Amino acid sequence: MSLKEVREQIQKIDDQIIELIAQRINLADDVLEEKKKEGKDIDDEEQKEIVLNRIVEAATEHNLDAGAVKRIYEILIDMNVERQRELSGKGELQP
Repeated sequence: MSLKEVREQIQKIDDQIIELIAQRINLADDVLEEKKKEGKDIDDEEQKEIVLNRIVEAATEHNLDAGAVKRIYEILIDMNVERQRELSGKGELQP
């Protein structure tokens, strides 16, 4: 396989990653609605830790740099929280 072909495959994967990130962020609407129903704040440190622990375990199973993957997911979580704040118009939910 040529370098050009490898780069084309990487670009396709990158496009898929972007699509998946968009799908993940778009779920912020649903997450926000459920948090409102349950009277929870936008910032959910317990859930954040659950996600990060799961991701570190998955990264380790795939022989990836768990610390780097964790940092990526911290950014993704921050993006989702920011989107929820935008949708709610403020930093905390009102009961």
